[in-house]
Formats: sequence, structure tokens, C-alpha cells
Amino acid sequence: MSNRRKFIKGGILGAIGTAIFPRIISAKKGRQNSNSKSGFPIVISTWEHGIAANKAAMKILVDGGRAIDAVESGVRVSEADPEIMSVGFGGLPDREGKVTLDACIMDETGNCGAVSFLQHIKHPISVARKIMDETPHVMLSGIGALQFALEKGFIKENLLTSKAKKKWQDWLKESEYKPIINVENHDTIGLLALDKKGNISGACTTSGLSWKMHGRVGDSPIIGAGMYVDNEVGGCCATGLGEAVMKTLGSFLIVELMRQGATPQEACEEAIGRIIKNQNYKHMQIGYIAINKKGDHGSFAVHNGFNYALHQGGKNQMIDSPSFVKK
Repeated sequence: MSNRRKFIKGGILGAIGTAIFPRIISAKKGRQNSNSKSGFPIVISTWEHGIAANKAAMKILVDGGRAIDAVESGVRVSEADPEIMSVGFGGLPDREGKVTLDACIMDETGNCGAVSFLQHIKHPISVARKIMDETPHVMLSGIGALQFALEKGFIKENLLTSKAKKKWQDWLKESEYKPIINVENHDTIGLLALDKKGNISGACTTSGLSWKMHGRVGDSPIIGAGMYVDNEVGGCCATGLGEAVMKTLGSFLIVELMRQGATPQEACEEAIGRIIKNQNYKHMQIGYIAINKKGDHGSFAVHNGFNYALHQGGKNQMIDSPSFVKK
């Protein structure tokens, strides 16, 4: 069962990496994040709500727990918090007033699970974990994902809070769809952990773009787009406008760049460079975080304003990410 969920690795990936890596290594050899310190355990996650998520994840790691358990427990904190209006319970709805959730999870063996367009379940990350652990599939979607969750004992709930409903009703007066940079309509939480044994896992969960078309799915549940880990190399998570990440498979790209020798910082900068080169980036935000097997980390964004939470060496702190656009 697990073999069916592992990505093909080997010659073709090496060939891809060889073709794309020389350009960045010649341009910025050895570039590190100025806030990076080697060592593990380490937990890193996107946005300010990552502080509480990191705390829950690190508690598992310091007790000798697995990275996969840490990442699931960490993002569940955000999913359950109604004040975080971009993830789980309390998330802003689509244009029809429905809260639809996407999530994925991946462990150190290459096993992964995901849900997309899931409604009525507070913890989509745990449904994704069940898919990973107990089915031959990677992703379930929509009604099928809900059916699976209910069969596994998850409780059907109304996830639209009165606060989120009020914001939706206010939006209906104009019904203008316009993603805004660094505003809570796309602030996914992605979380990576490296445990005491040096094993890496990742998780990503979101309610997606607010006021999106009913049925829209972004990058967050897609392995290789919203999140990707390879235990030989490192891991990456994305946040921001999912369509831009999907078009470049940014998380997979970053891990492959690290495989070829790039630092996490170099890899994040190159992935943002792909977006800058080929897409209209002026009104979109994308942010990446990445770690390698040594516990080094990197981050980069299109615009300033992206920040991330880093828990390493006994300190859990917010850090402002460098960006391509400075103002």
C-alpha cells in the first residue's frame, strides 16, 4: 500500500535538477537565511498563527515523538481556532457561503494523504492522515471525503461562524472578487518538522481563498505544490495565491533544488524567481519556507509582509521573510 503512494525518484529528477541548478549556484553561491541556525529538532510554519502551532508540535518532538505526529498536532491548533479566518473552523467561505477545506500531510517514508473540497469537518488534516494510513489512495475530495471522514468517526459540524458569516454577507453587497496581498483570504498554515532522529514531515491546511468559486481547490492539498518533503533532502511549504504555486509546483521544485546542493534560502529565492519571470506577480503574494536535513532553513516571498514562526534551540519566534518586492 505504501509503495503506491511514493513518488518516483532517480534519474529523471537528477536530470531536471542538473539542468536548472547551475544558474542559481553561479548567481548566489552559498546564500543562507540570516536567521538560519543548524540543528534539530526544529519546527517552522507560516504566518503568526504558527507560533501556537509550533508550540504544540515541539512538545511532541522534545518528548522524542515523530515528526509526522508533530505536524498533525501543530496545524490542528490553527484548524480549531475560530479567530484564524483562513484555516478550518471559522474560515471565510466561498461566494456561496460554504466553508470548504483543503489539506495534505506527508511523512518521512514518502507516504502522503490529502483532502480537497471537504465540508463540515473541523480537522481536515486528520482526515488526510487517515487517508494516508488506512487507504491505498492519496486524495479524497468533496462528498467522498466527507463520507470517509464520517465513517472514521469524525463529527459533522457547522464551520461557518457568525463572524465569518457577517463578513460574507458584507461581501455580497459588492460581490467583488479581488485577492489582497497579505490579507487573511489566503493565509494557509504550512508546517514542517525535523525530529530528534532527523526525520522530516510536513502538513498544510487551509480554507482557501475567501469568496472563491464553489468547488475551487488551490495548492494546499496537492503534494509537490502546497507542501513536499523528501527525507533524504528536506521539505518545503507554500502560502499565498495557490494558482501561482500550482503552475510551478513550487514545493517540489525547492526540494529538488536542495537535492542538487542549493541551500534552503537559495532554493526559495529561485522558486519565487520562476513566478516573477512567468506570471503577473504585482498583485499576488506567494511565500515559501524550507528546511534541510541539517536543520538549516530558508524563506522568501514575492512581496514584503510575509512572516513565519521558527521554533529552534528552545526559542519560538516570529521572523519577517525577505522578499523580491521590498515595498
